[in-house]
Amino acid sequence: MRNLFIFLFSALVFTSCADSEKDETPWTQLFNEENLDGWTKKGGDAEYRVENSAIIGITKHNTPNTFLTTNKDYEDFILEVDFKVHPSMNSGIQIRSNSLDNYMDGRVHGYQVEIDPSDRAWSGGIYDEARRGWLVNLGENPKAQQAFKQNEWNTYRIEAIGDTIKTWINGVPASHLIDDKTSEGFIALQVHSIGEDAEAGTEVMWKNIKILTEDLEKYSKETPLEPVKTKNSLTTAEKDNGWEMLWDGETTEGWRGARLDEFPEEGWKIEDGVLTVLASGGGESEAGGDIVTKELYGDFELKIDFKITEGANSGIKYFVDTDLNKGPGSSIGLEYQILDDERHPDAKLGNHKGSRTMASLYDLIQADPDKPVNPIGEWNTARIVSKDNKVEHWLNGEKVLEYERKSEEYRQLVSESKYVDWPNFGEAEEGHILLQDHGNKVSFKNIKIKAE
Repeated sequence: MRNLFIFLFSALVFTSCADSEKDETPWTQLFNEENLDGWTKKGGDAEYRVENSAIIGITKHNTPNTFLTTNKDYEDFILEVDFKVHPSMNSGIQIRSNSLDNYMDGRVHGYQVEIDPSDRAWSGGIYDEARRGWLVNLGENPKAQQAFKQNEWNTYRIEAIGDTIKTWINGVPASHLIDDKTSEGFIALQVHSIGEDAEAGTEVMWKNIKILTEDLEKYSKETPLEPVKTKNSLTTAEKDNGWEMLWDGETTEGWRGARLDEFPEEGWKIEDGVLTVLASGGGESEAGGDIVTKELYGDFELKIDFKITEGANSGIKYFVDTDLNKGPGSSIGLEYQILDDERHPDAKLGNHKGSRTMASLYDLIQADPDKPVNPIGEWNTARIVSKDNKVEHWLNGEKVLEYERKSEEYRQLVSESKYVDWPNFGEAEEGHILLQDHGNKVSFKNIKIKAE
């Protein structure tokens, strides 16, 4: 009887423990364990096959990064996946990623949860593929670095909810990121490109790929890691490459009114890391007025995220001299146009056709008509590069125009523009950077510069 009691008690304990560890999450399987239905290969020509209920990716020479992508896009989700990787490889899992015709000819880009079997051991870190580089590495997270199991199956848990992305490797918290660059996209399995000295035919494998898209708050897990916040902050790659914040995201430090010694008392608002020029009827510099950097810049690279409202007009000016134009209107400088091309009448005006449209060099050079413009209410990224008088305008990762200051071609364009009466327009060695008040609501964030 005593032995029977012990047996029954042990069985009860075992059953109880098993039940307590049972995963009750209502997962949806992303992979049917038989074939690649629901997935599409993009990018390179590496091979993917299904074997023993796993997807296997195989390296290949002379091909770029290759991605096996879900046919469906996902916004907020919790994802779990097992993977095993050859020690010589580099790989990753893309989330909220995209392949767009107007971005790098369709190159896959977006967040990547790194698979890194090297001695660096950054598996579980977050990389921004084909955009910003490293967002969260594991250099200061030794527990996560040690959690990776070489030549064995590992498990990732990835939570992407709102602007927050969290990762775990084998149950150990790896990354915690707050970033709002992309809110939706496909999930993809990466086979990284290899050099000629690397061995082709090495493999990375994935299995048990499952996702949850509903009741996420119920199943989301807490993480002890402090979040890396990218809004108005520099990424690791940017810090390494000499970038600086041009606006701190909280104060008016470093900025003043174009015709003031200090920042305007009205017409501009700072809230939740966003700098906004308020609507005031569409007039040029009639409310708070333009704002400019207190510092002057010559050769530089500038990046600014901006968001327009319907029918809005604004601009980013550079090589600005605030001592010019003491009368009505905006301060004088070269302008990266910000405009609702469909609804604002300025899009059809100008001395050079199309030169007042989004991302154009205002009144001088039209931006590429096929430029990638995000819809009203979504963020766009402007990039201006000025080096040795050669200037480029970029929009959302695509170069949309280029020109050379002080060239005969440039001077001819100026002579045919509204700037003809301003001597040596746009030819100063340095100047302020300006955000324009054109009477419409336009918002800015992530204002960064790399000055030479």
